[in-house]
Amino acid sequence: MENEKFNLHLVSDSTGETIISVARACLAQFENVAVEHHVHTLIRTSARMDRVISAIEAHPGPVLYTLVDDELRTKLDETCRQLAVPSIPLLDRAIHMMANFFGVDARAQPGRQHALDKDYFSRIEAMDYTLAHDDGLCPEEFESADVVLIGVSRSSKTPTSVYLANRGVKTANIPFVPGQKLPESVLNLSRPLVIGLTKDPKQLVQLRRNRLRSLGVINETTYTDIDAIKAEVAEARRLFSEKNWHMIDVTRRSIEETAATIINQLEKKRQREKEDA
Repeated sequence: MENEKFNLHLVSDSTGETIISVARACLAQFENVAVEHHVHTLIRTSARMDRVISAIEAHPGPVLYTLVDDELRTKLDETCRQLAVPSIPLLDRAIHMMANFFGVDARAQPGRQHALDKDYFSRIEAMDYTLAHDDGLCPEEFESADVVLIGVSRSSKTPTSVYLANRGVKTANIPFVPGQKLPESVLNLSRPLVIGLTKDPKQLVQLRRNRLRSLGVINETTYTDIDAIKAEVAEARRLFSEKNWHMIDVTRRSIEETAATIINQLEKKRQREKEDA
């Protein structure tokens, strides 16, 4: 089995976003397994399914699918049985469990999660806000944010902000610069959840050096000096503690993990405010 490359077919009647994310999460549990993804999206007709089946026959491998059309599902399952490869309807068990609990039949409609509903427009609004308040832009408007991120340079403020915006969270961010006071409008925030981001100084050294090299800068500066960075991180931590801002060390966290922690804190904050109202 060593050096063997496996085929994995992902079949969706919508954009494939859900099935791709789940497949990626599953494959992360298997080290040193080479997998070639075959992604088939917007499969809503028999003709399109015929092309999928041809691809599976040419490159046999497990099939994960999210299809609501019974005829297309049957056609795919029958092909997989003949080829002796597993076919897994990804959402069936969860949908059936919910339908039984709610006492309501699910609608067999492709792509309903991507409909232009209230949540969709909320995400668009959050993204617009976040991009307009990135890297310290318009700090006097931060009071209208849901979350404000303050962090040392290279602590993933912008990607975390964008990820949160995609979840409908209006997010602003501003860098912590040693020896430079934050704007009063930021220091006196009351409505948003303010999060302080820090990172291990040794990691920051490497990240900042790589950043400078990408800009064509090769000379060492205080920006990449380990002692200066240690002092910078300590100063940032003191400020976060003094202001009683929730602090997250992102050293061993992915963007998704950091965002999940922030969303959890935001939900707790909103619950407390609801109880106090």
